[in-house]
Amino acid sequence: MIFNELEQGLKTSFFDKNYKSNDFYQTKLVTNNGFEEKVIKTFESELATCTSFWFTTAFLSMSGLSTLYSLLEDLERRKIPGQILVSQYLNFTQPEALKRLRTYTKLDVRIETSSDLHSKIYLFEHQNHTSVLIGSSNLTANALSKNEEMNIFMRALPKSKVISELKIKKRILFDTAQKITDEYLEKYSEIYNAQKRLNLIVKNNKYIDIQPNSMQEDALKRLKELRLKEVEKALLISATGTGKTYLSAFDVKNTQAKSMLFIVHRENILVDAQKTFQNVFGPGFNSTIFSGTQKNISGYQYIFATMQTLSKNHNLEAFQPDAFDYIVIDESHRSGSKSYLKILEYFKPKFLLGMTATPERTDGFDIFKSFDYNIAYEIRLHKALECDLISPFHYFGISDLEVNGKLINDKTEFKYLISHERVNKIKEASDKYGTDNGELRALVFCSTVEECHELAAQMTLQGINSIALSGQHTIEQREQAINSISSDDSKRIKMIYTVDIFNEGIDIPKINQIIFLRPTTSSIIYIQQLGRGLRKTENKEYLTVIDFIGNYENNFLIPIALFGDHSYNKDNLRKLVKSGSSVLPGSSTIHFDEIAKEKIFASISHSNFEAKKELIQDYKYLFNRLGHIPMMMDFITADLRDPYSYVLYSKSYYSFLKSIEKDASILTLTEIEEEVLKFFSLEINNAKRVFESLLIHELITSENQSITTSNFENLIQNLYSIKLSKQDLESIIANLNMKFITPKFFKDSNIINSILIENGLISLTTYFCQLLKKDIFYQFLLDSTLYSIDRYNKDFSLDSYNSGFLYYAKYGRKDVCRILNWETNEASVMYGSKISKDSTNCPIFVTYHKNDEISDSTKYEDHFIDNEHFHWMSKSRTKISSKGVKSIIDAKKTNTLLPLFIKKDDDEGTNFYFIGLLTYIENSAEQTLMQTENGSVSTVKMKFKIDRPVDINLYKYLTSK
Repeated sequence: MIFNELEQGLKTSFFDKNYKSNDFYQTKLVTNNGFEEKVIKTFESELATCTSFWFTTAFLSMSGLSTLYSLLEDLERRKIPGQILVSQYLNFTQPEALKRLRTYTKLDVRIETSSDLHSKIYLFEHQNHTSVLIGSSNLTANALSKNEEMNIFMRALPKSKVISELKIKKRILFDTAQKITDEYLEKYSEIYNAQKRLNLIVKNNKYIDIQPNSMQEDALKRLKELRLKEVEKALLISATGTGKTYLSAFDVKNTQAKSMLFIVHRENILVDAQKTFQNVFGPGFNSTIFSGTQKNISGYQYIFATMQTLSKNHNLEAFQPDAFDYIVIDESHRSGSKSYLKILEYFKPKFLLGMTATPERTDGFDIFKSFDYNIAYEIRLHKALECDLISPFHYFGISDLEVNGKLINDKTEFKYLISHERVNKIKEASDKYGTDNGELRALVFCSTVEECHELAAQMTLQGINSIALSGQHTIEQREQAINSISSDDSKRIKMIYTVDIFNEGIDIPKINQIIFLRPTTSSIIYIQQLGRGLRKTENKEYLTVIDFIGNYENNFLIPIALFGDHSYNKDNLRKLVKSGSSVLPGSSTIHFDEIAKEKIFASISHSNFEAKKELIQDYKYLFNRLGHIPMMMDFITADLRDPYSYVLYSKSYYSFLKSIEKDASILTLTEIEEEVLKFFSLEINNAKRVFESLLIHELITSENQSITTSNFENLIQNLYSIKLSKQDLESIIANLNMKFITPKFFKDSNIINSILIENGLISLTTYFCQLLKKDIFYQFLLDSTLYSIDRYNKDFSLDSYNSGFLYYAKYGRKDVCRILNWETNEASVMYGSKISKDSTNCPIFVTYHKNDEISDSTKYEDHFIDNEHFHWMSKSRTKISSKGVKSIIDAKKTNTLLPLFIKKDDDEGTNFYFIGLLTYIENSAEQTLMQTENGSVSTVKMKFKIDRPVDINLYKYLTSK
């Protein structure tokens, strides 16, 4: 079997790329594109299923180990043996990384010291084959996720020539290499540190010319364009650490402003801001600070002031309203306060620039209105990572302390939050996950002031100099702590425990570890706190983030914050948590332990993402941002909530607006028109099958409101390389004409046909053309249709498409009926499996983890044998001779499709993942008995081959309890 698969894969890989074969067995080019295509994904899939492995690499770093961390932990847990050979070439390999590898009991790690070994070979042994990755990638975070790398990945039989020769070479290299002993590590550490000091001296002697980074160049260009349009106000939205202050300095310099006012909310930020401008303007920069302690402004061009000082009447009136050409407001999301509004209303600058990392406000204030809805530039966390503007991070989400067998939760007593067991767990985690350079400079976010003080005291007793800081401490005390943790003093502070402060406006670039010890109540605050460690600085390679995840209700906010996904689409969030690092830009990584991951999944499942309060809040935010009523596609463009949640809540987006908006201009549809819109929104434009949406889009946007069948078929072929069948086209027409589903409102109505087809021409009905003459109806239908097409296109790839379905996308039973061209919706009677009337297909549905409360007669023993094979039980009271069972057994002979759909459990709702097409394994059917509450009944067990190996992340998710 595997020989044939490999042979077919070779034909595709080396003879004809169009030759159809199993993708799993094809030889591939493995590269990084900075986002979803990453070298690390090959390591993830191969290490998850291998029985042993051997690596040889020139360079090994702590960042590389942090990237591989969860994989190494899993290998250790499964007791999978491995050999790793690294090189001392150029003294690049980090001693800390070698020390870390030695902690794994099943790893044999050695280093080549006598030659310039520069090979990168990664060999994975499997039960029936061997796979190998050969190319340019070393074991560093950048090489595994970000750099322009070229690697070839292939599978072969163990006795093949290439594998045999690689194993001989491996044996020679490994046997002669140096074992990693304490003595060797001590000696090599001296060599490595000496090399590091030399590199630093060379680097420090280089002249640094401060120039705008890529983000700043784009933003400066946009600001110039706005001013050419005579725009006087603009808002810059930019993630912490991306250089907002430098950007403002470059722009003030570019405009040749003769006077400038820079406003901040804290005095300790003023000095840093002034220094930044000094660096950009150079010698002769004529500036001063205007604050509670300094008020001499005479003769200065550029003033740096605090909001608190400036908002006092006598200080404000010391300036003329038109005293400044240019005003910059830092952290401008605060501009809704009375003090800021007072300042904004007083001054009349030629140009006003607001800067913020988080424009979202919970008090409903319209910050965008303050800047006339002009967004100069926007760069959030993920874009900043992609552009390499901030420090990469390695995130570890781990389960918090258990108390009496239960994880810490929102109501856990204070005594457990500060227990010795929890303190020990914090220290162990801080040591275990470490830092980029082995020198701890940690910021720890707690729930309460009392918790801060107690944990800091206990950690100090354990030998780690720590301090607690909160709103109770003065600015001077905070500054002293920041200076201490940033210094190289051997007695410096190593951990700052904090609450209420350090969310924003504080720069501690040298922070290299952040620990979260409190529940996440806001994704905005989470990102603000994470941002405290993301600023780049000299010799900082990455930030370590440790998140103690308890049994908190709002755990779902963690993936929203980390992945920047504000769609509030549960399936999107589950996919992101399953995918982890592979969907992060750059070399940053995300690791969850299994318990923490399950807690997040549970929070996603049990949370109501479609509560009216939240829907209105997100709607108002976008309304404020745009300055007008947003449409569904505006949510997509702004990368916000999935607007289909409004459809699910009110059956159409129009109906939702009607329920909350007071603007009478949108409330003009008749009842019938609104019901037609509901039908299209719910039943056609749900992005499960795009053909109907494309057809209605072509019809309503074309001048003559018609299209030939051949032109429509060509459109689908050109867009998706999919050939529509006669049955597909008939189904599309029937669906649009409410034949597949007829809403209750239209049961007794003749107004159900939207389109006609005659002599190869598809056109709109006369009645539907009349509906489209009402602009409101047209705009909302077009918007709904564009949403469906856009959503489908984002998920679509030809490789992921099979028989109408996208691998690992989710579908309800009704969607499956429609996509398989069933004449009517039979979802209500489609349980474990159901064969179509024409016997062309038989979808199979499985709830992997059954509810304990279901009847014994439906507790089928369905399970994966591995990620390529599935064990399934037929319905109770069936035999091998039963018609349905026989149809499945004979499916290959009769060309009957057997699509498999699985959901983890009932908490996931009514939608199932499309796993793939099944092939019955000959002679595997076994008639047996299952016990029910009414005695034994017959059933049939059988095995299937899945047409492609199931994605390893989805496989783990579905099978884990």
